[in-house]
Formats: sequence, C-alpha cells, structure tokens
Amino acid sequence: MRKKLRITTMLVAGICSLSMLAGCGKSSAVSAEKDSKEIVVWSYLMDNEVEELDNIAQEWAKENGKKVKVIKDNSPFQSFLQAANSSKGPDLVFGITHNNLGTFQQAGLLSEVPKDFANKEEYVNSAVWDAVSYDGKAYGVPLSMETYALFYNKDKVKEVPKTIEDLVKQAKAYGPSGFQFSMNEFYYGAAFVQSYGGYIFGGDKGNIKVDDIGLANDGAIKAYKFLQDLVQKDKLMPADITADIANSSFKTGDAIFYIGGPWDISGFKDAGVNFGVVKIPPINGTEAKTFMGVQAGFVSSKSPVQDEAWSLMKYLANNTGERLYKIGNRIPVLKVELNKDEIKNNEFTQGFIAQTNSAVPIPNVPEIESVWKPMENMTRILSGEDPEAVAKDIEKAVKDGIQASKN
Repeated sequence: MRKKLRITTMLVAGICSLSMLAGCGKSSAVSAEKDSKEIVVWSYLMDNEVEELDNIAQEWAKENGKKVKVIKDNSPFQSFLQAANSSKGPDLVFGITHNNLGTFQQAGLLSEVPKDFANKEEYVNSAVWDAVSYDGKAYGVPLSMETYALFYNKDKVKEVPKTIEDLVKQAKAYGPSGFQFSMNEFYYGAAFVQSYGGYIFGGDKGNIKVDDIGLANDGAIKAYKFLQDLVQKDKLMPADITADIANSSFKTGDAIFYIGGPWDISGFKDAGVNFGVVKIPPINGTEAKTFMGVQAGFVSSKSPVQDEAWSLMKYLANNTGERLYKIGNRIPVLKVELNKDEIKNNEFTQGFIAQTNSAVPIPNVPEIESVWKPMENMTRILSGEDPEAVAKDIEKAVKDGIQASKN
C-alpha cells in the first residue's frame, strides 16, 4: 500500500487521527486506565516500530527506576482530546506528523520544549525545528524527516538532468510517458508552486500568517502553467494522472523519471527496476522546494510528571534514530545518526536527505486542512482551463474554508 504523508481533517469528530504510517481503529489507549506512578507514552508508529520504541523506553525506565507504558494509539481525534484532558491521557506522544501539532496547540495540550533540551546545531537543519514551532517557541521535538525526490531508471537515463527543463527534454525524447508523477496531489505539486514563488501561507518561519495566501500570485500561476504544459503541450501524462498510474509506468519502464517517496522503494525493488534516487533538479532556477514532513514527539501540558516525561523524551530522541531507521526506514534528524555508515552508504536514503536541504515543512496550523480540497482544482488546470482563473477559485475556496472552520 502506498503510504501518505498528509493527514486528513483531524477536526472532524469520528475521523481517525492518522500519521503517514498509522491506520484507523479502536484505540486501546483511550480506554486504558492510567497508573499515576508510571509514565504513559502513546505512539502513532507502525506495530514493529512501537515494539522497538517500547524496548528503548524500558531501557530508560530500568536506568532511572521508573515505570513506563508504551501504547500504540489510533484513536479518533475527539476521543484523544477527551482522554488528553483527563487522567487517562498520555504523558508523552511519540511519532506524529508535525502538521497535526497546530490542532493540539490550539487545544492547549502542548508543553513548551525546555530551553536546554537540545543543541539545535546537532540537527540536520533548522527546518525540522521550524516544523514544530509556533510564535518562535518549540512545542514538539523533531524525531525523523521525510520528503519526496526524483527516481530515475539507471538503464535508460544516460545523465541525471541538471534542470527541470533538461528532465522534460530527456523525457520527451524517450517517449510520451517518460516523466510521470501524481500531479493532481498538491503534496507533490507544491514543489513547483513553491519553487516558482507561490506559497500556502505567509509569515516568518514558526510564525505562520494564515490570512496571507500565496496560491494565486504570479509565481503560483506560472507553476500551474508549467504543470499544464507537461500534459497539454508535452503530452507526458494524462490530466487525470494518479499515483498508481505513475508508479506503474515507472515499474514497467514506460516512465524513466518519477517523483515519489521512500514508500515507493520496496515496490520498485520487487519489480526489478534498476533505479536511483536524487534530489529533484532546480525548478525555475531554484532548488526544488518540496514538502517536508517531520515525525515529532511532544509532552502533554496535562501531564503531572513533566520532568520525568521530558527526561524520557530526551532519551528517546537521542536513542531511537538508528534503530527506527533499521526497521522502519525513518530518516533521522540528528547529524550524528546521519553520519553513520548504514545511512551514508545507502544511495536511496542519501537522495532523500539531499532533497530535505531545500524542502519546506508543511504548515503546522489547523488551517492547512482548508487547503487540500481546493487544490483538487488542479485537475481543471491540467485539463486545459485558464490557470489564472482557476488560481483565483482556489484562493477563494481556501479563504472560505478557513472562515467556515472558525464559525
């Protein structure tokens, strides 16, 4: 199954709170009674990752003479919110995609990260901390990161393209399906919009202004036109392109270039494709500004054991990187982990790491949920409608959605 980064509408009661690798289901965490003498950790990672997380947490517990319970949680948001505001809630949440944090912050559930918690110079870049910050203050701890990059067929690509224009030229010379990706998903299209000068919300890093929407400015419109040309002029993919179509085209060799994420690697290996992963070549003369997702952890503001919870969080942040990479392919954010041979010698991982250097964290405010649906209008642009007119419709729909969410 293809794994998604984006999390859909946590604010609607009954909708499951998902991270990229979490599914819906009845939560054992919400119904569990909490022992006040133990530190409770809820996690949204995969089952095998939660098992390894528990092993690491128990190491800390043994060293410090404490009790720790680690629980995999898939609870609906409203159930989580109720539990988190009661004695049944977690002290610590580990492994949730950062763009959910805005919802928790507005609900008053996040404790500010202590000033002396970490040396930010030890992290891969400042963007991972921007992803978990509001008004210049960190309310979460970055644990791992992910983005998408360029896959290319090593048997059919003589030279890795140096620009996006070069990529298109090579793809057209190869055939009508030479370059494919899920253009109708804004998660991927954002790389082009942002590289051309468009943006979702304005404001400084860690201080997002949701009333400043840049999805219909000149840069965004130029990006929409570029994407439209890939379909209408260059004939590289159909207007109704899907992830499955693009993925299949790369597997069969019809496409020699494909934009995707780490979740695509195993499928391409199984299909016997001889491929490489590199950063997306410059778009509009600038390094491609793909979306970045950061898996994060936070300590609940309702926890009565704040000091112990932060001590455990620090231990987990410093000791889970390598072990979760081995079993879950999660790319660590600490430089010391990234410099280990297992990661340095993995060409696929290195391709994604290179891309994170210019990646932009998905906005971590609840208003981001008002963006995904309007951006489905990309299909209209790809089908040949005027990009400027559709851009205005997109911007209006985003503004209307934000306003509706406040009523």
